[in-house]
Amino acid sequence: MIRFPSDIKVVKFGGSSLADAGHFRKVKSIIDADPTRAYVVPSAPGRRNDGDEKVTDLLYECFRMAERAEDIDGVFSRICERYDDIISGLGLDLDLSGEYEHIKWAMLHHAGRDYAASRGEYLNGLILARYLGFDFIDPSCMVKFFDNGTFDSELTNTLIGEVLSKHKNGVIPGFYGSMPNGTIKTFSRGGSDITGSIVARAVLAEIYENWTDVDGFLSADPRIVENPKKIQYITYRELRELSYMGASVLHEDAIFPVRFAGIPVNIRNTNSPEEPGTMIVSQTDYTDPDTVITGIAGHRGFSIVTIEKAMMNSETGFGRKVLEVIEQEGISFEHLPSGIDTMCVILKTEALDSGKRERIKDRICKAVDPDSISIEDGLALIAVVGRNMVKAKGTAFRVFKAVAEAEINIKMIDQGSSELNIIIGVEDKDFIKATRSIYREFYKQ
Repeated sequence: MIRFPSDIKVVKFGGSSLADAGHFRKVKSIIDADPTRAYVVPSAPGRRNDGDEKVTDLLYECFRMAERAEDIDGVFSRICERYDDIISGLGLDLDLSGEYEHIKWAMLHHAGRDYAASRGEYLNGLILARYLGFDFIDPSCMVKFFDNGTFDSELTNTLIGEVLSKHKNGVIPGFYGSMPNGTIKTFSRGGSDITGSIVARAVLAEIYENWTDVDGFLSADPRIVENPKKIQYITYRELRELSYMGASVLHEDAIFPVRFAGIPVNIRNTNSPEEPGTMIVSQTDYTDPDTVITGIAGHRGFSIVTIEKAMMNSETGFGRKVLEVIEQEGISFEHLPSGIDTMCVILKTEALDSGKRERIKDRICKAVDPDSISIEDGLALIAVVGRNMVKAKGTAFRVFKAVAEAEINIKMIDQGSSELNIIIGVEDKDFIKATRSIYREFYKQ
């Protein structure tokens, strides 16, 4: 069995943390400050300012232009300039002209969309490895996908362990791996976050540090709530609930490998490395003295399918028949708040396009012969999440009180038996007002 040091850390830096030479210097200071930060996973350079472009977006544009047999020289030169500016800004003796030439040639000869997109991380990895004095390790030799394009987690875990055991320190570009035939394949969601997570799992890291441009996970969307409180500790289950409802620090796909291995994740800010950030853990005894909830998140754009039928509860298979119709239309349901003679199915409104709306109503009528069926749009869902809610009396009352005081009508209520979350539905137009009112109730701001 391959063994790594017990205190080893895997660190991932997002695109905003590697956008220019100044940010590279911050990253080096962070790495140098802790020798246990052994393996580094970089993203492609992000935006340097509001009017700037991400390198990955430029690479996608090059791919599209090459597919249309258009001249890519102008866009591709902007990509090269971004990397050359970083190299010169760091004073590195590194010439990537050969890499540029090869990448451009591959694009013009239809190397594929995934190949084009992955070169942002690849080139940034080469620069960062040289700057840190770490080994460069191409993930295509160890991050593997099946022939159908799905991620091969177990083979990848084995290969990463074997490869990294030969490198005390390494830079492993994020976002991509390879298919069985050797072609480049990218992760569809989560990108470099997933790479960092699977590397951390493979080396049984003490911690997986995910460095970005925020101080940690916030208790509410800062676009809705002004200066929301930062979360110090959050469990994987709470994170999944909040991420599902729209909170977007980490995609759930990026969490699974470390959650599976019981490895904590630390969200940190590259621009404020002195901040402890947010710890994501399997379980914790930490209790925030100021509130019983962990966070609030929500989404607009839902619809309610309401089916009514007398004596529905005594009709065997009623719910299965309804959900079978939804499944056969290729739609996944979000929630199922129901009564004795009423069944409601919450769906994303965007899933009801292309004639599915009327077809679903017709098919449900044929399947269960309801007394009535309706589809109502304009629903927003708000989730109040917290592991400590189970210990606190009156949490649901406080949610409903906050919404009532804002003079908002609740159209749907859903609470699981685990008491980890309470989800309410309000009209789209009331989403922001309701979220702010609930936040004030629990955080007294």
